[in-house]
This record gives sequence, C-alpha cells and structure tokens, in this order.
Amino acid sequence: MDSLDKLLDELKAEYDPAKPQPQKNAAKSFTPQPPKSLSLVDSLLSEVKADFAAQDEAEELKQQQELEQVKIRQAQIKAEQIKAFKIQAEAWLKKLDPFSSEGLWFERFAETYPSKLEAAIEYLQSK
Repeated sequence: MDSLDKLLDELKAEYDPAKPQPQKNAAKSFTPQPPKSLSLVDSLLSEVKADFAAQDEAEELKQQQELEQVKIRQAQIKAEQIKAFKIQAEAWLKKLDPFSSEGLWFERFAETYPSKLEAAIEYLQSK
C-alpha cells in the first residue's frame, strides 16, 4: 500500500493546478525549439545562397574566358587580314606605273602617309 499511496501523491502533485511543477526531460524533448530550427533553416539557406553565388562566379568566369578567346581570335583574324593586304599592296605597288594617271594620283595620296606601303594598304582596303 505504501507504493500505491506514493503513486497517488505523485499523480496529485503532477495535476494540482495550485502547485507549479518542474518540467520533466520527456516534456522538453517534445517542445519545439524555434531558434534551433530557424538556425538550421538559416544555415541551409546560407549554404544554398553560397552555392548559387559560387555557380554565378563560375559562370561569369567562364563567360569572361570565352569573351577573351573571342577577342584573341578576332585579333588573329585582323592580323591575318593586314598581312594579306600588305602582300596585296606590295604586289600592287610593283605593278603600279608611277607615270600613269593612277600612279600620279597615288603619289599625291601617299604624301600624307608614313610610307607608300601604308598608303597602298589603306587605298586597297577602301576599294
């Protein structure tokens, strides 16, 4: 009977509204803890944001590298075109009769250029 009385006293003490009772560990484990869950959500969001930022950086770097490759290729094409015009201008200058109307005109045209070759390149590019 002693154990039965003890059990009844515990139940009365647990459900007595006049007496505040300390919470047991079992009750605490079921109580949601918003700060922990919010911090978990915040950390997950931070990770996702960091992942997106890293992806954005990688994409931007890739685009910059592709743009640089395009610029390099364009510079190579321009250099090849200048080389081709130079060869064409050299051949044209060899064939040009300096006493023909075109030759006389070209002499006056070339006076404003550092060399006849540069003048011939400019002239042939404009044609």
